[in-house]
Amino acid sequence: MNPILIAISVISGAVLAYEVLLIRLFAIVQWHHFAYMVISIALLGYGASGTFLALAQGWLKPRFAAAFSVNAILFGITALLGFALGERLPFNALEVLWDPRQLLYLLVLYTIFVVPFFCGANCVCLAFATFGRQIGAIYRADLVGAGAGALGIVAVLFALTPSESLRLIMGLGIAAAGFVQLSRHGGRAHLAAGFLVTAALLPLVLPASWVALRISEFKGLRMALDVPATEVIGEYSSPLGLLTVVRSEGIPFRYVPGLSLNSTAEPPTQLGVFTDGDSLSVITGYDGRRDTLSYLDFTTSALPYHLLEDPSVLILGAGGGADVLQAVYHNANRIDAVELNPQIVRLVQEDHRNFAGAIYSRPDVRLHVAEARSFVSRSAERWDLIQIPLLDAFGASAAGVQSLSESYVYTVEAFQAYLRHLAPDGILAVTRWLKLPPRDSLKLFTTALVALEREGVKDPARHLALIRSWNTTTLLIRNAEIDSTTIGRIREFTELRSFDLAYYPGVTASDANRFNVLPVPYFFDGTSRLTGAERDRFIARYKFDLTPASDDRPYYFDFFKWRSLPELLDLHAKGGAALLELGYLILVAILIQAVALSLVLILLPLQFGQNQPVRRSDRAHIAAYFFALGLAFLFVEIAFIQRFIVFLGHPLYAAAVVLSGFLVFAGLGSGAAPRLAALVTMHTTKIAKSGLRVSGIAVSVAAISIFAMLYLVVLPPLFARMLAWPDLGKIGISLLIIAPLAFFMGMPFPLGLTRVSERVPSLVPWAWGVNGCASVLSAVLAMIFAIHFGFTVVVMVAVVLYWIAAASFWNPRPGDQVLPQ
Repeated sequence: MNPILIAISVISGAVLAYEVLLIRLFAIVQWHHFAYMVISIALLGYGASGTFLALAQGWLKPRFAAAFSVNAILFGITALLGFALGERLPFNALEVLWDPRQLLYLLVLYTIFVVPFFCGANCVCLAFATFGRQIGAIYRADLVGAGAGALGIVAVLFALTPSESLRLIMGLGIAAAGFVQLSRHGGRAHLAAGFLVTAALLPLVLPASWVALRISEFKGLRMALDVPATEVIGEYSSPLGLLTVVRSEGIPFRYVPGLSLNSTAEPPTQLGVFTDGDSLSVITGYDGRRDTLSYLDFTTSALPYHLLEDPSVLILGAGGGADVLQAVYHNANRIDAVELNPQIVRLVQEDHRNFAGAIYSRPDVRLHVAEARSFVSRSAERWDLIQIPLLDAFGASAAGVQSLSESYVYTVEAFQAYLRHLAPDGILAVTRWLKLPPRDSLKLFTTALVALEREGVKDPARHLALIRSWNTTTLLIRNAEIDSTTIGRIREFTELRSFDLAYYPGVTASDANRFNVLPVPYFFDGTSRLTGAERDRFIARYKFDLTPASDDRPYYFDFFKWRSLPELLDLHAKGGAALLELGYLILVAILIQAVALSLVLILLPLQFGQNQPVRRSDRAHIAAYFFALGLAFLFVEIAFIQRFIVFLGHPLYAAAVVLSGFLVFAGLGSGAAPRLAALVTMHTTKIAKSGLRVSGIAVSVAAISIFAMLYLVVLPPLFARMLAWPDLGKIGISLLIIAPLAFFMGMPFPLGLTRVSERVPSLVPWAWGVNGCASVLSAVLAMIFAIHFGFTVVVMVAVVLYWIAAASFWNPRPGDQVLPQ
C-alpha cells in the first residue's frame, strides 16, 4: 500500500482518537460539557489549517514529505504537552459566567488545544492540495483511519488509563511522520526508521507527572480527599469512567440521600466510589444482620415497600448496592439489580466482596450488567416494584452541568415501558434530588402524567403520589389507582419520618409543607396545577422547561428557558448561580465563538494570497457546497448515534459502532465516487436531451435522502423487533443498516473537491477549511436543534443541507460557470 496513504490513515486515526480521549480526560478533571466547549473550538484547527495552507501551499507543496513529517511530529508532541499544560491552568468551568479571569484562561485553553488539531489537519489538507488526482483515495484513507481511531481508542481505554493512552497517541503522530518518509516523496529509509523507533520509545520514557490527572478542587473526590485520614484504596479505568475507591478513617462516609432527621440508626461503615472524580456511590459494609440496615427505612425511597408485601423488585442503577440492601431489609422475594458499569459490579462482587457481604451473590439477587432502558425493553418479566434510584451527583445536578446529557431513562417512552412491566398493582418509584424552585420533580411528574395518558389511563392523577425530604423527592406511579387505604399508609409513613406530602389524590394545602417548611408550598402548588385543567398554560408560563423528554428529545435535564435568563442573571449575584443551567449557556457560548472564528478563518484567505483569479460566483459556490456538507454529515452522524443507543444497549457501544461504521463505509464510498461519476456521465446523454442535467453529486445526494428518510420511519419498529438479539448480532445488523447510507455520504466531498482541484486548485485548502469550520458548528447546532425540536428534525435539516450543496454545484446551462457541470 502507498506509504502516504498509510501515513494519512495513521494521523487521521490519531487525531480522532485524541478528540475522543480529550472528552474522557476533561470529564475526569473538569466536566464533560466543558470538554465539548474546548474541543469544539479546538477543532477550528481544521479551519485554521485550510486558511494557512491556502496562503502557504505554494511553498509547502514541493516539500510535501518534510512538511507532513514536521506537522505529524508536532501533533504528537503538542497533543501530550498541550493537555499537561492545559490542566495546570487555574481554570474553573463553574465560574466562567461571572469571573472575567476565567474567560482569559479559557482563551488560553483554546489556543493550546487548537495546535494539535491544526497540525494534524495540515497533514491531510496538504495531501489534498498536492495530489489533486488522488482525492478519492486520500479521503478514503482519511475516513477509514478516523473510523479505526474512533473504535480503537475505545478498545485501548479498556487496557490503558487515559494518561497512558495519551502517550500512545503521541507515538502515533511520530509514527505517521515515519511512514511518509518511506514514500518516493520522502525517500529516506533511515529517517523513517528513526521516527518509528522514537514513536515506540519516547512515550515510554516521559515522566509520569507530566500527564498525571489533576482533578478540579470543586469535584467531590477532591473535597473528600481534603478530609483528614482519607485515602484512595483503588482506582479503575475504562471508557465507561474512572472509578476511585476512597476510605475515610477520620470522618467516615455516611452517604444516605434523603435520610430522615428522625432516624436513630447509624449507617454502617462505607467506602466511597467516585466516578470521574464526582458522582458518588457507596459500598456499604454488611455483615448479614438485617437490623444493621434499619436506617434504610428512613429514606423517601423506602415508601413503596410500605405499600407492597414481599415484592419482586427491579432496581435500575444498582451501583454500590445500597438499594439492593434496602430491598433485602424489606424482605423482597426477588431482586433484579441492573448496573451499566461492569467495573462497579466487579468492585462489589469481587474486590470488596467480604466487606459488602457478597450481596450480589445472594440467592434472591440476580445481577444484570446492562443499560437500564434496554434491559427493560427486551425483558418479558413483570415486577411489583421498579426502582430508579439517584443516578447522579447532587453537585453536578445543582450546577446544571448535566443539562446537555441525553438520558433515555427518564423519557415518556421509557416510563411507558416501565409501566408495561409492572404487575397489576405494581409501583414505579423514581427518586431525584430536590431542587428549588422545583424542576426535576415537576418535570418527572409531568412525564408520568403523559406516559399514563398514552397508556390509555382515564384519570392519571389518581395513580400518582409525590413526597419529599430535606434534599430528595420520590415519585410513585401505580398501575392501579391509589385508594384510601394506600393514602393512609403514605400519610403514616411520612408522618413518622417527618417527610412532606407534595401530592396524592385529594391532597389539600394543609397536608403539605409541614416538616421541611418552604416559604411557598412549591411542590403542592406545582402538582396541583399540573393535574388541573390548565396544565399546558402552567408549563408554558413556568420559569423552567417542564416539557417531558422523549426518545426523540432525550434531554430530561434541560430546564432552560430564554425568557427567564434576565431574571436568573440578576439573581446569580444573590446566590442564585445554581439556577442558571450552565450546560445550555455554555453550548450557546460555543456557537457564538465558533461562528465568529469561522467567519475569520473562511474570509481571511479571500483577502490575501490569491494568486489565481477566481470569480466571486465560484467562491460562493465552493463556500456554500463545502459548508453545507460539513453541517449535513455530522448532523446525520450525531442523530444516528442517538438512534442506536437504546438498540445497542449502551451509549459507548452506540458511539463506537455508529461513528466507526459511518467513517469506514463513507471512506469506501469516497473510493468509489470517481466510478459513480463516470457511470453517471455515461448514462446522462439521453437525460440531457430533455434539458435536465444529472451529476454524480446529485445521484449520491438523492441516495442519501432516500436512505435517511426511510430510516426515520423503519428503524423504530425494526429495533423493537430485534431488541432481544445477542449483542454481536445487533452490532452486525447495525453496521449493515449504516453501510448504504454512509457509503453514499462519503461521495459528495471528494467529488466536489476533485472538481475544485481541476478548475481552481488554489482553493482546495480553503474548501477544506470551510468544511472544517462547518463541522465545528454542526456539532453545536445539532445539539441545539435536538434540544428544541428533536433528532428527527436534525436528520430532515441534514437532507435539506445536502440538496443545498447539490444545488450549489448544479448548472442547468452548460458553460455558464467555471465550476458547476
